[in-house]
Amino acid sequence: MTTGPVSRLIVRVPNWLGDAVMALPALAAVRRAFHGRTLIVAASGAVAPLFAERTPAAPDELLTFDRDREVAQLREARADAVLLLTNSFGSAWVARRSAVPERWGYRASGRGWLLTRGVPRPKGSVHQIEYYLALARGLGIAVPELADARPELHPSSAARAQADLLLTAAGVDTAATIVGFAPGAAYGQAKRWPPDRVAQVIAALATQGVTAVLVGARGDRPTARAIESTLPPGTRVVDLIGRTSLRELVGVIARCAAFVSNDSGAMHVAAALGVPLTAIFGPTNERATAPAGNADVIVRDVFCRPCMLRDCPIDHRCMKRIDVESVLTSVTAHLGRSE
Repeated sequence: MTTGPVSRLIVRVPNWLGDAVMALPALAAVRRAFHGRTLIVAASGAVAPLFAERTPAAPDELLTFDRDREVAQLREARADAVLLLTNSFGSAWVARRSAVPERWGYRASGRGWLLTRGVPRPKGSVHQIEYYLALARGLGIAVPELADARPELHPSSAARAQADLLLTAAGVDTAATIVGFAPGAAYGQAKRWPPDRVAQVIAALATQGVTAVLVGARGDRPTARAIESTLPPGTRVVDLIGRTSLRELVGVIARCAAFVSNDSGAMHVAAALGVPLTAIFGPTNERATAPAGNADVIVRDVFCRPCMLRDCPIDHRCMKRIDVESVLTSVTAHLGRSE
C-alpha cells in the first residue's frame, strides 16, 4: 500500500469495549505504518476514553462521535483517508457522505461500493484480533503474527489516581491484595457463571485476606445483588458495578493482583493490562474471543457449545459444569505467582 499521499488518517474503531481492545494490535500496526503522519481515532463515547490511556496504538487526535453529527465531524477532521474497523453498512455510509477521499475496509454487508478500497473478509472462523490484523494486512500494512499480537494497555496516571480515590472511598486499604470480578456480560444471561458460585470463590478468597471488588455496567447490578445475597455472613465485597467510568475501570483493574471474568469487555481490558486472568467461557467461542496473554481459559466441552445464544433454552450446562474449585485453583495459582 502506498501511504505517501495520506497525511491525515482516521481509524474508525469498534463500538464494543472488548472489540475495541482486540483491535489494538491492528491499530498499533497502522500507527507504525503511518509514523510521522497524523493518526485520528474516531470512536463512540462508550469506548473513546480507552484510547486516551497509554498504548502503542495511541492516536495523535481522538474524535468522539456525536450520533447526530458523525458526517460533519468526519468532514471537519479534514482527513485524506478513513479506515473502517467497524463492519456495519452504516459506518461506511457515513464515511461516504463525509466525502473523505479514501475509504478502506472489509468488502462485506453490501458496502463494497461505498469504499475506494475493499478487502475480502477472512475465510472461516478466526480470532477477532486476527480479524482486524487481516484487514490491515490486506491493505499492505505490516502486521505481527497472531501469536505475537497481544493488546497492550497501560493506565495513565489519571486513571490510577481516580481508581485509588474510588477504592479508598470504598474502604479498600492501599496495601490490600485485590481480586477483581466481572460477573456480568452485556451480550446476555447465558454468558454469566452462576452468581452463587462467584460468591463461593469470593468467600474462599476472603479467608486468605483477599479483597474482592466487583466491576461492570449498570445492567449487571442484579447479578451483584445475587452474589452479595449468597455470601456467608460477614464476608465483605466491594461493589463498584455501575459506579466507574471507563478510565476508572482501567485503573481499578490495573490495581488487581488477579481478575475473574466471563467473556466480556472487562476481561479483555484485564488481559491488555497484563493482569493474571481467569476467563470463564460458556456459550461463546473461545477460539474467536479468548483473551491474549496471561490467562487461564476455563470451558467445559458439552455438545451444545458454542451456541452463541443470549439465553440458554435448556439447562445452562456449559456454565453449570464449571465448578468452584477449578476457578479458585486458577485464581490462587495466579496470586501465588504474583507474590
